[in-house]
Amino acid sequence: MIPPRCQLYLITPPVIDDLDVFAGRLERALDAGPVAALQIRLKPADEATITAAVQRLAPLAQRRDVAVILNDRPDLAAALGCDGVHVGQSDASVASARRIMGKSAMIGATCHDSRHLAMEAAEAGADYVAFGAFFPTTTKTTEHRPDPEILTIWQEVMEIPSVAIGGITVENAATLVTAGADFLAVSAGVWGYAEGEAAAVRRFAAIMATGD
Repeated sequence: MIPPRCQLYLITPPVIDDLDVFAGRLERALDAGPVAALQIRLKPADEATITAAVQRLAPLAQRRDVAVILNDRPDLAAALGCDGVHVGQSDASVASARRIMGKSAMIGATCHDSRHLAMEAAEAGADYVAFGAFFPTTTKTTEHRPDPEILTIWQEVMEIPSVAIGGITVENAATLVTAGADFLAVSAGVWGYAEGEAAAVRRFAAIMATGD
């Protein structure tokens, strides 16, 4: 089976009030359509909270062959058996994350609107680079707003996948799919979707399969 040209990269809400309730929502989302990865991103949160979330949520994803990526903390990601880690420009470097997590781990890097940062991340051994925020988002404070063309240029010159992130919804996703994103990183666009997370995942799957 040929995978779709673009895949869904799901991100948790920054705050999870009830892990058991959210676990049920996550299972509904993962069972509704193809999801390539789940990033566990809790901010602000202490180590105990992050650990509890990974221990509760990671098995649900990994049983479904969905890669589990922890945000910011390669040390914790390695200790908790995550499949990879995503690092920002102010977090651990790609090289140090690789040293901590090993050759087989998936390492992703935030590159904002900069092909230069993305090239540096690729040279350091990143498995994917993330550009964004492409649209306004309430999930995190953003200063950079790249043009979707950066995805097209990256796809034409580099083999390392690109992840589009930031304010992505079923209403605006098609632009990024058409531009050449390999993955769409979505949080509120799924968890805040009026018809529920399962319906959102189904809509994203249709968009990513057809580009419209």
